[in-house]
Amino acid sequence: MLLDTASLYFRAYFGVPESVRAPDGTPVNAVRGLLDFIGRLVQDHRPDDLVACWDDDWRPQWRVDLIPSYKAHRVVTETAAGPDVEEVPDTLSPQVPVIEEVLAALGIARIGAAGFEADDVIGTLTERAEGPVDIVTGDRDLFQLVDDERAVRVLYPRKGVGDCDLVDDELIRAKYGVRPDRYADFAALRGDASDGLPGVKGIGEKTAAQLITEYGDLAGVRAAAADPASKLTPAKRRGIVEAASYLDVAPTVVRVARDVPLPDFDPALPTAPRDPAALEALAARWNLGGALGRLLPTLAGPRAGA
Repeated sequence: MLLDTASLYFRAYFGVPESVRAPDGTPVNAVRGLLDFIGRLVQDHRPDDLVACWDDDWRPQWRVDLIPSYKAHRVVTETAAGPDVEEVPDTLSPQVPVIEEVLAALGIARIGAAGFEADDVIGTLTERAEGPVDIVTGDRDLFQLVDDERAVRVLYPRKGVGDCDLVDDELIRAKYGVRPDRYADFAALRGDASDGLPGVKGIGEKTAAQLITEYGDLAGVRAAAADPASKLTPAKRRGIVEAASYLDVAPTVVRVARDVPLPDFDPALPTAPRDPAALEALAARWNLGGALGRLLPTLAGPRAGA
């Protein structure tokens, strides 16, 4: 099980009241919510391995170099020496280091890679996996990794994480009209305002799906636009041709990396805390006793293969 951790702690932050606080008054709603999410996911799916995948760089420079508008609307401060500062609610930012400490004390692997997003870590671990993979995310970009033959699916939360869409080949075909391995091409054509990707003018979701289905992939769509004998309408042809510089680079930006260098680590889901003393101290300082009291017995329970 691979967690798109930021996606989940943002969801926890907005789903759990900010009145959930530490003894000193600091909000801990994202921390508590994420711990409850993990507990529910383990209870419902019983994974043998679980990795909290991390955004070491939420807006990698190599993606920005290709499409400068990539996530630009979410930048608060540009940083020359490292990742730009992302717009994050004031009361969420202080909770992120607490999440890191709690995961470490629990012994849950937290893995990122310099210059890459959590999506890329997930793509790499999925590529390496020898067994079934569940990817837990609210980010549709990761639909491109779905693969029924390899038992790779996405758990896409609708409300909390107890109510997830199980995203497989069939759901993607039914909802978007494309195969999962063509989802990145489809997304590049359609664009995505939430990521600052403009897409091709005049081509929305339905048209993008129709074009990918008819011409096979993005290369086929572009070849059709360059072929005077193709059935494309003048407006679609013009839009695709005029977007050539964008389409040259968009697939690289949209596709998750699958060969990111990662440190050696143990992905096994712990059955007991790695550092009980540290966890006890964190529980007392941040008022996490209830959430940990629910999570720890769940971690000690049976696994999928048991």
